Amino acid sequence: MHLKLEVEIQKSEAEKLQKRKGKVEEDLESLKRDYKKLRLSMRTVGLGKTSEQWRQEVREERAKADQWEKRFQEAQARNEALERGLSESKNEKDELRARMVELERSLCLYRNRNSVTELKASLGKIEEMKGKIEELETALQSCEMRIEFLEANEEQWKN
Repeated sequence: MHLKLEVEIQKSEAEKLQKRKGKVEEDLESLKRDYKKLRLSMRTVGLGKTSEQWRQEVREERAKADQWEKRFQEAQARNEALERGLSESKNEKDELRARMVELERSLCLYRNRNSVTELKASLGKIEEMKGKIEELETALQSCEMRIEFLEANEEQWKN
């Protein structure tokens, strides 16, 4: 009886082990299917690359990043140069405006000086003409006196 009981226990344990084995095999098959699906998804997405492929892709991405960084630095240098040029142009423009104001003042002063000089020259000419007029008036008076003298002489000769 002991033996029978032991056989039944062994059978029961064997059945349990068989059931467990079936369950484990089923789980294994399920895991294999999931693994195959995952590998397929990884290949589709690109995750199933070898480490060398990943290294190559990383190198390419670094090269692209370096290229963009270089372009950015060049653009930044151009912007800085343009800003310096703009600043210099503004300074030059301000200097030119100041110079223009200074030249306008000088022109006004020059015109005023020229006006004064012209007025002095005109005054000198007026004085010169006054002198000539006085000479002419003196000459005219002299001529008038001669005419009167000649007319008086003529009257005397007629009488």
